[in-house]
Amino acid sequence: MYKRVTLKNGLKVITSHMPHMESVSIGVWIGTGGRYEGKRTSGMSHLIEHMLFKGTTSRTASMLKEAIEGVGGSFNGFTSEELTCYLVKLPSHYMKLGLEILSDMVLYPKLDSTELEKEKYVICEEIKMYQDQPAHHVFDILSEAMWPNHALGRPIAGYINTVKSFKRSDLVDYMNQYYQPANMSIVVAGKLNREKCRSLVRNIFSTPSKKRSFPLELAKKSHKASQIKVFHKSTKQTQLALGFHSFNRTHKLKYALTLLNIILGGNMSSRLFERLREKKALCYDVSSGVRRYKETGAVVIHSGVDNNKLLEATKEIVRELQDMKRNFVTADELFRAKEYARGQLLLGLEDTGSRMLWLGEAIMSEGKALTVSEIARNIEKVSVQDIKKTANIIFDNKNLNFSTIGPASASIKAKLQKVLKI
Repeated sequence: MYKRVTLKNGLKVITSHMPHMESVSIGVWIGTGGRYEGKRTSGMSHLIEHMLFKGTTSRTASMLKEAIEGVGGSFNGFTSEELTCYLVKLPSHYMKLGLEILSDMVLYPKLDSTELEKEKYVICEEIKMYQDQPAHHVFDILSEAMWPNHALGRPIAGYINTVKSFKRSDLVDYMNQYYQPANMSIVVAGKLNREKCRSLVRNIFSTPSKKRSFPLELAKKSHKASQIKVFHKSTKQTQLALGFHSFNRTHKLKYALTLLNIILGGNMSSRLFERLREKKALCYDVSSGVRRYKETGAVVIHSGVDNNKLLEATKEIVRELQDMKRNFVTADELFRAKEYARGQLLLGLEDTGSRMLWLGEAIMSEGKALTVSEIARNIEKVSVQDIKKTANIIFDNKNLNFSTIGPASASIKAKLQKVLKI
């Protein structure tokens, strides 16, 4: 599925040849993100990501956009807790152009002070936008409850006061620390010639690494008890989120957790969707998801409900979790979950962009990406006993945190404690 080489400067080059495609997707991955920041530097990774689109020492922002979009391509970037990525997708015969543009952005950004002041204002508006969206903000509140006083508990975009405080020299220092070839991967997926691609990368990304160690503060359960966070806001709908501390990304039960999540709330045929929407008509949408990090993780359940239905909806979620712990899932449920997991993987890897993202995240986070066959075998090994074991480990009341946004009364926290038994 892919080939990997490591250059002398530590840069990893990953290529995935898809001869039937006409596009190529290129990603420059940096091993840093929100959780590498201190409290005073919260939002730095995200701000740098924005600034790299503002021009380089040889190209203006307009020149960058016109170069890619002028040949029918697109480009973007994103920042997560552990990774930052800059990506382009364009016709395969423009691969060299894509590599040149991305290398110019990552290695030679201008970081203009005037543009920095403007972009800080833009990001402050982005932060306000998220805070005005309860369905988004409820997750920030939950993360703060799950990982207090740790970077995982802070929003990726940072805080208005931290973003406003950053100077150009702060960005330069941060990039000198983390934007090193030894902390980067170039992932190229699509119609390509591997030798030509490697040669181009070797020439374009030839900068030596100044350092090879990039330490990370590991997360702990830093609070002694579960927390309920109630954020009072005048809304027409109440948002709720339950979060359970979970496994890290390489845990032996990771595939059992993937299937448990699908059965619980991963799609429209899941248990939570069937119970809360189809049977009880308590919500428009309810879902669950898995977050995986280097040394920890989380299972998160989310829904938006009528302001008068918060307690009832929470009770129904708790009942479903109790059932997952007490009883075995059916053979039919497990079979459908396995087929869904395999099908989603195959469908996702059909596109050059999706394949590039999948390979980049796996290799940067775990050092390798398994083949589809290997993943399929691991999925197939999961038993109903594994699902029940995973549910009992994770869905422990002592492991539960809860956040909600809405116009609830002052007494709602005590009522939620009774429902959640925490």
